[in-house]
Amino acid sequence: MPDLLAQPANSGKSLPPNPNVITAVLAFAGIVIAATQTLVIPIVPKLPTLLHASASDATWAVTATLLAASVATPIAGRLGDMYGKRRMLVLSTALLLAGSVLCAVSDSLPPMVVGRALQGLSAGVVPLGLSLMRDELPAEKLTTATAVMSASIGVGAALGLPLAAVIADNFDWHALFWTSFSLGAIGLALVLLVVPESEVRTGGRFDLVGGAGLAAGLVCLMLAISKGGDWEWSSSTTLGLFTTAVVVLALWGLFELRVSQPLVDLRTTARRQVLLTNIASITFGFSMFATSLVMPQLLQMPTQTGYGLGRSMLTAGLVLAPQGLMLILIASASAAITKTRGPKTTLMIGAVIVACGYGLSLVMMSEVWQLIVISCIIGAGIGFAYGAMPALIMDAVDTSDTAAANSLNTLMRAIGSSVASAVAGVVLTGMTTDFVGQALPSENGFKLVMAIGGAAALVSLAVAAFIPRRSQPITVEPTRHSITGSAVPMNGTVPKT
Repeated sequence: MPDLLAQPANSGKSLPPNPNVITAVLAFAGIVIAATQTLVIPIVPKLPTLLHASASDATWAVTATLLAASVATPIAGRLGDMYGKRRMLVLSTALLLAGSVLCAVSDSLPPMVVGRALQGLSAGVVPLGLSLMRDELPAEKLTTATAVMSASIGVGAALGLPLAAVIADNFDWHALFWTSFSLGAIGLALVLLVVPESEVRTGGRFDLVGGAGLAAGLVCLMLAISKGGDWEWSSSTTLGLFTTAVVVLALWGLFELRVSQPLVDLRTTARRQVLLTNIASITFGFSMFATSLVMPQLLQMPTQTGYGLGRSMLTAGLVLAPQGLMLILIASASAAITKTRGPKTTLMIGAVIVACGYGLSLVMMSEVWQLIVISCIIGAGIGFAYGAMPALIMDAVDTSDTAAANSLNTLMRAIGSSVASAVAGVVLTGMTTDFVGQALPSENGFKLVMAIGGAAALVSLAVAAFIPRRSQPITVEPTRHSITGSAVPMNGTVPKT
């Protein structure tokens, strides 16, 4: 049996794969991975009963995915650069399938947590897909394709919620994970049939010490952010994790600067264009997640509060679904502006639109249609921004470092989203109103979270203003194929987008 992981797709065909088909397949894979992250949201309140666990322990079914994704994303990117991006994409999707099956047959917490962690390890699919596009697609197709692929994160999250709500309301909860398995299997089959392997490799040896150090630092950081509200922000456990994360990541950075083949090339990361884009990604990740946190709660709040809309989880998901569609629809416009005015302009336009959307939400949160309009406006802004970010990153790094650089950028968005969740939790817990003896988030609490989301978008605008307008072409020397040892032709310059 041929080695499917090693052989490029269509290797025996005379015609090259269609770029539009490659884009569609990779974007579908990204949507499936992102949708998996929202699968358990409709059943989170029921998890303690379903898994025979305490409420605090049951949240590990969510936290495990977050921690695994934060570790896997940068490591998968580096391994993709070294050993093949398609190969790592296939492996990542296979981990999703394994995790989905384990969750689907679980009735207790331990296997569920392991299964959710395996699903989290698939998070590298989107940056790997972006990097494959850079290597395989013609220049005239690249800008639009990367905008679509980058948007797949938001599309999957937006469409996954109503899908999960429908399944949870009408079927046994295990069907959620059989659904993710089925979608993942379709994505894997399409990747094997359509997507070719890139011949661009860095070669060398994997930085095991760097990988372990980054994993330890990120786990401490993300664990403190995600569980700080449960453990109290001032507790010794939370503060100890934050302190450990700072120390470990600082030592890791010093180590990475000294090794010849680092996991993350910090000198490249420190380039002004890459650094500022990553900072903007953190704030945009915050902005995107703020609306996802507020709107479902506001929609499901009892109408007797005077500001709640009393709708179901399914309705809440359907209100957010147009935001995901907007991300895809805006991709062409984002690509057109990037081609004519540069990705910096596109990013700044996105920041302005998101800020306007949040500003409008402060006076338009009393009707379902108003929330749909706000969701679409914010989705349009995020679509512009997410289309520009990979273009800015790929414009500033060598072709052989594309997957690692895109993975780090994706990680920055995830960190921003996690911080948004923590901040929103603090605000909504601290600003409550009494409803039949129960403390519920107040209307002003929801508005404050939306205002903070708008402020984060303005911070992104300010950061983007300092990104260089256009970098010089980067000359790339031919490298050696990491498997055959033969010279691999590489583009003389980084594609300009």
